[in-house]
Amino acid sequence: MRRAAVAVAAGAMAVSLAACGSAKESKDSDSNSSSSSKKKGDDITVGLLLPENKTARYEKFDKPLIEKKIKELTNNKAKILYNNARGDANLQSQQVDTMVTNKVDALIVDAVDAKAIKNAVQKAVDNGIKVVAYDRLAEGPISGYTSFDNEQVGKAQGEALLKALGDKAKKSSKIVMINGSVTDPNAAQFKKGAHSALDGKVTIAKEYDTKEWAPDNANSEMEAAISAVGAKNIAGVYSANDGMAGGAITALKAAGIKVPITGQDAELAAVQRILTGEQYMSVYKSYPQEAEVVAQLAVAVAKGESTDSLAKTKVDSASAKGIPAAIIPVISLTSENIKDTVIKDGYYTLDEICTAKYKAACNKAGLK
Repeated sequence: MRRAAVAVAAGAMAVSLAACGSAKESKDSDSNSSSSSKKKGDDITVGLLLPENKTARYEKFDKPLIEKKIKELTNNKAKILYNNARGDANLQSQQVDTMVTNKVDALIVDAVDAKAIKNAVQKAVDNGIKVVAYDRLAEGPISGYTSFDNEQVGKAQGEALLKALGDKAKKSSKIVMINGSVTDPNAAQFKKGAHSALDGKVTIAKEYDTKEWAPDNANSEMEAAISAVGAKNIAGVYSANDGMAGGAITALKAAGIKVPITGQDAELAAVQRILTGEQYMSVYKSYPQEAEVVAQLAVAVAKGESTDSLAKTKVDSASAKGIPAAIIPVISLTSENIKDTVIKDGYYTLDEICTAKYKAACNKAGLK
């Protein structure tokens, strides 16, 4: 996909995520490599397990894009088995068991809980199934991984919030942080990146780790923060994703507060909120690019082919070292670059964004 000029520098990715080329990692990487497996043709079965359906991206983008690419790579011969865990880690483990029973050749897993999935991943591998971690680095003997530079995501959000604050970006300014779920390893990385940008420049008055990334929970947390900090004392809000930003904005509106708030995922509702000024920014992550890469990894490991040309860096989980990884760059999305990102890349059409309710805002932003 075409990258916008405002892409967050990819150089930091390799520094933050690439593991040093130690002998141990080389050994671990070799053990994860599929090059020594018995090679198969296009007639393969790939399992796809996505984590939840509260965030719009998984059903709207990830699932159809991954399935389409797998079909393309296998001349439409591959069989794809799909399940969504609906935010339930136990259910997802059961879904892995089903994939084992169905004898898939490769399994793509976007884990609800990266730690809880470890035993299920091990069971799949013990039954000859190669597992590829998608978007979140699941624990266990993973053969490949693709995601975005998660610390850069958080840093981009934090830097954007400081920019939106302008001359209010000072130590006395009080910020509320609404982070993602503790069961998602990405959330910790977003949080770390955001703190690297915000700490020492503003005061984090209240901070929450939001269960299941749920907008309703973010709404309740924002209400609690308003009560604790005071409506007039909140200068801005860091929200780790768009769904939670929507929940927080509902609480802010009810209290008569309008302050800059961040997001992530470039959801349609968030793009529209950015145009009206209700939300300052989101993070545009090319799900088509991520989906394409994970499909390539899954097909390669299913066929017993090398992933070296796809996964050019290495990452470590808490239980595995030197996992072959492909890391995708991200873009800070504001009203200034909607046209050059989500529209230019075919993510959304003008008609989808500029409905009657948002026509005036679109015209003001030059989206015609």
